[in-house]
Amino acid sequence: MKKTYKIDVDCANCANKMEQAAKETEGVADASVNFMTLKMAVEFEDGADVKAVMAKVLENCKKVEDECEIFL
Repeated sequence: MKKTYKIDVDCANCANKMEQAAKETEGVADASVNFMTLKMAVEFEDGADVKAVMAKVLENCKKVEDECEIFL
């Protein structure tokens, strides 16, 4: 399953950090961040609990860029 989320991030470098953090999160098959549109597309592994995985993605993104936001 693939879902798109609105994000708030200040720079392209920070968006890249968010993308990498999301990709490394358990339950995420793939992720991409588009800084120009301020959107994050996340593809989930089969059987993943989307809400729990996204909570972990947000937590991991906050570790690398504490001022970022993902609107879940």
